[in-house]
Amino acid sequence: MLLPRRVARAFPSLNQAVRRLAGVRTKAAEVDDAVYRIPNNATITVGGFVAQSCAEYVLEALGRRFEDTGSPSNLTLVFGGGPGDYATKGLNHFAQPGMIKRTIGSHYGQTPMLAEMVLANEIEAYFVPMGSISRMVRAAASKSPGHITTVGFGTMVDPANGGGKLNAKTTEDLIEVVDILGQKYLLYKSIPIDVAIVRGTTGDDCGNITMEHESLLCDHMIQAMAARSTRGLVIAEVEHIVSEHSLRARDVKIPGTMVDCVVARPLEYQQMSFFTSSNDTWIGDSQSDGNQTNDKKTVPFSLGTRKIIARRAAMEIKPNDVINLGIGMPEGVALVAEEESILPFIELTTEPGVHGGVGATGHDFGPGAYPHAFLEMHQQFDFYNGGSLDNCFLGNAETDAQGNVNVSKVGNKLTGPGGFIDISQCTKRVNFLGTFTAGGLEISAANGKLEIVKEGSVKKFVKAVREVTFCGAGANKTISQKVNYITERCVFELDENNQLELVEIAPGIDLENDILGQMDFIPKIKQPLRLMDPAIFTDAPMQLRQLHFSDIATTSKHP
Repeated sequence: MLLPRRVARAFPSLNQAVRRLAGVRTKAAEVDDAVYRIPNNATITVGGFVAQSCAEYVLEALGRRFEDTGSPSNLTLVFGGGPGDYATKGLNHFAQPGMIKRTIGSHYGQTPMLAEMVLANEIEAYFVPMGSISRMVRAAASKSPGHITTVGFGTMVDPANGGGKLNAKTTEDLIEVVDILGQKYLLYKSIPIDVAIVRGTTGDDCGNITMEHESLLCDHMIQAMAARSTRGLVIAEVEHIVSEHSLRARDVKIPGTMVDCVVARPLEYQQMSFFTSSNDTWIGDSQSDGNQTNDKKTVPFSLGTRKIIARRAAMEIKPNDVINLGIGMPEGVALVAEEESILPFIELTTEPGVHGGVGATGHDFGPGAYPHAFLEMHQQFDFYNGGSLDNCFLGNAETDAQGNVNVSKVGNKLTGPGGFIDISQCTKRVNFLGTFTAGGLEISAANGKLEIVKEGSVKKFVKAVREVTFCGAGANKTISQKVNYITERCVFELDENNQLELVEIAPGIDLENDILGQMDFIPKIKQPLRLMDPAIFTDAPMQLRQLHFSDIATTSKHP
């Protein structure tokens, strides 16, 4: 290393210039030089997940190059977690007429500028489950024909339901039904990659990349491998560049054999996510005291709809459960588990690869505070699709009488399934969480009872969902899947005939007025209809640990 590391970080261009003048053979490149190597008509995959681990410095330069020169144009963009800031950064830099021909993605919520182009029929576009996107790229890396799975049958990505095509401009089939040994599978076709744009923390002159300050591993390595398999271009953005042999081999996550250009980002771009500059708990640098599990532990969780739903959901947790929590409403389950002191007896995970700890919330969804381990995203979905999750808690925007759920198309927004399809179809116990109505709902909870102060203007239990993200008829019988639909005022189950059945009602709620009168269909009603636990509707903790976890209190998985 020819400059001190601190100086190299602060002045990446100077660092690269000094190295060249010293005759160092290096893959270090200026950002404009790197993006000028991207050709027209290329298929580009970009690493990152939601607001995490996005190569913003490179993407911004690429968008600027197109603004200035009109190149590269006619690009195909492949992504999983849709890295962006819900406004103008990340993949939003590609949202320029002529720059993009096609998007193949799993979640567009963080890339509203791209979503607008899709809705306006300006570009071709697809929804693909996040686990399948990940393995389509992995298939490209090994030159396999694609990813073969049963995940997606019955949903909007099933070829019988449109195959994930998002507008009239999109016509090519990327997903096919195939017969293997007498069983039907979905083939998500391999996507040859020309360019991979990935991110790490430190790069050396040979292109080796480490990720010690990254909150997630994502799929950066297999994306680089996929581009390498076509002799394409791999651009890695890092905090700083060091000399050859400065990195421990065991710390390298992307070998230099897969990398063409290493770009050092300036200090102003050295944020862990678009919304958090640094959080040591996400990378395991700060150790807990045995009780502390979340850097936001002291934030109060008031008794509103979110906490009530999360409390009822937490009652579905069993000791030693391995759990996935989705974004939004399900995030509250972790806060309740913390309040009830049951976190030491369960393992929380997130789809980009985190095991253990407590997941970050809101726009920073994905990493976790005090994690136990990191997997790459494609490995995490192998784990999920293999049925290794015991329990999951996912959002719910719409439900119909057959138990179908929509979370991917809500209102006029283009969102997407993310990891929802993979997780909901392969987990033993599935819990969909959401308010009973939307649009102005107000409630009051006290003394073990619930009152609807103002009803929401939008019904969420409808005759037919706008889009099937979970197929009730496709509930996985091979793992005896149990499916619940949990709201603030009642609980439904999916019965053996794939019909929605009302099984619990909150104390203080009127069946006719507050439930049946707010649905577009009449569900089955279990007799006798159980009351939800009054403890859910009080300010005091519910004592879940004492009631349901006392028999293992001395054998915690995570003391």
